[in-house]
Amino acid sequence: MSFLANSLSRIKPSATMAVSQLARELTAQGRDIIGLGAGEPDFDTPDNIKAAAIAAIQRGETKYTTVDGIPELKQAICAKFKRENGLDYKPAQISVAPGGKPVIFNAMFATLNPGDEVVIPTPYWVSYPDIVLMAGATPVFVETSIATGFRVTPEALEKAITPKTKWLIFNSPSNPSGAAYSHAQIKGLTDVLLRHPHVWTLADDMYEHLLFDGMKFATIAQVEPKLYDRTLTMNGVSKAYSMTGWRIGYAGGPEVLIKAMANVMSQSTSNPSSISQWAAVEALNGPQDFIPARAKIFQERRDLVVSMLNQAKGIQCPMPEGAFYVYPSCAGCIGKKTADGKVIATDEDFVTALLAAEGVAVVQGSAFGLAPHFRISYATSTEALTAACERIQRFCASLR
Repeated sequence: MSFLANSLSRIKPSATMAVSQLARELTAQGRDIIGLGAGEPDFDTPDNIKAAAIAAIQRGETKYTTVDGIPELKQAICAKFKRENGLDYKPAQISVAPGGKPVIFNAMFATLNPGDEVVIPTPYWVSYPDIVLMAGATPVFVETSIATGFRVTPEALEKAITPKTKWLIFNSPSNPSGAAYSHAQIKGLTDVLLRHPHVWTLADDMYEHLLFDGMKFATIAQVEPKLYDRTLTMNGVSKAYSMTGWRIGYAGGPEVLIKAMANVMSQSTSNPSSISQWAAVEALNGPQDFIPARAKIFQERRDLVVSMLNQAKGIQCPMPEGAFYVYPSCAGCIGKKTADGKVIATDEDFVTALLAAEGVAVVQGSAFGLAPHFRISYATSTEALTAACERIQRFCASLR
């Protein structure tokens, strides 16, 4: 009998973390590696946020806090939701956790039972289905494609919902595709959800501030106020404020759900870092002017990467509307052979051969539930991106 839990057989390690770790290991061995696997802004945390954390340490804010967030941070989150999303939440409706992933984990563990289903559009962030599986429920995938702009249609959503459906996990702008939904496109989905009152929505808005070409952000409970009482609106400080390592995610939702999530947290992580919480107060309440400036740089990088990848033989790269990822198809490379005679049968073969031949680390699309694609994070320097795309072009040209 195995010592390890049976539930481990249902889940996989995070592919994005595995690629980033492999890139670090190969670099340490002396290989010239360009790592494009991590979804992490290369900008530093702003100085005012760092200063707020240092001040918190010096004030002695180093003790346990309320399990799901200090009052000051909950107030700052309420103000943010009102200011930017037109959503009214009370502090009792706010949950703060050590990252966005624990917010999802807490919500799923607080609500899911065996037999429940969670609708997840593909391609999806790698952790969504595994968290659902760990909670004992079943992920139900709704496939999108380049043809639909990687967006789920109302018709496809309608078909996926059954009497067993408990949640829809909805991410816009999307990791990994960068696809974003307009107000009208979200309205099409909310019209479907209104017809199914047993279905809740987790709106993952982590990339809210990374939208390009003048596109305006919208979230589910804002577009359709009738869904407010069955929507968990999730966000965090990691992407917009370059605070990935600070580990602060948050959400607003119905008080009964927020209390249940706090119960889960009380027996798992307990409170997020007290120092990180005080830094997040400053992030949300402090100057916001650097956010659009950084988004402009991301847009320039997007344009560069899309242009260069579409010049690579066998690659088709659509133009994403947000986040800092592209999700190109490598279908034109499948079935070809590398210079050393290996056949590229899958997108995983493609990314493995690319890393071996050219030292570019990207993540295979199969990890996100939609192949044959691969994800590139362009949250790194223009110089590194240019070099990486040149290497990808060279690799694709070498395939026979």
